[in-house]
Amino acid sequence: MDEITLVSDCLKGNPKAQKAFFDKFAPKMMTVCLRYMKSSEEAEDMLQDAMIKVFHYLDRYKNEGSLEGWIRRIIVNTCLDQIRKNSKLIGVQSTDDVEYKLTSDDKTLEHMAAAELLNLIQKMPDGYRVVFNMFAIEGFSHQEIAQHLNITESTSKSQYLRARAYLRERIEKK
Repeated sequence: MDEITLVSDCLKGNPKAQKAFFDKFAPKMMTVCLRYMKSSEEAEDMLQDAMIKVFHYLDRYKNEGSLEGWIRRIIVNTCLDQIRKNSKLIGVQSTDDVEYKLTSDDKTLEHMAAAELLNLIQKMPDGYRVVFNMFAIEGFSHQEIAQHLNITESTSKSQYLRARAYLRERIEKK
């Protein structure tokens, strides 16, 4: 079943279409949730909450652009909302106050197994993890991250660089 028909059938309340829709997108979106949340239980909760929102707002999807991208945005925003509810994300210094152990030809992450990298990302402090995911994975600019998280651009850049240093340090220990 193509995406247009799938969305149309979901909007008509067809339970088989809704299950097919969930089965098609849930595995990829669970991976997104796992990157943002600290545990698989939290990620499952966020996936469930976000998919409820997806079905609730599905009538707003106008078949313009990628359906998966539209769903991903809802997933990311749901995770960010939960993180904001649970903690003060980021209270850090500017990039001028930080030393980094990174090189521009760093290829270490490319050779790690995805599961190992995901585990390291989940163990990051909240601020590092969220900014790393938004910048490196989701493609947000530091300006967009700053707006979403109500922080400065320099804080976003600092958190991203600290996240990379955090990953590098733990990878080198392995």
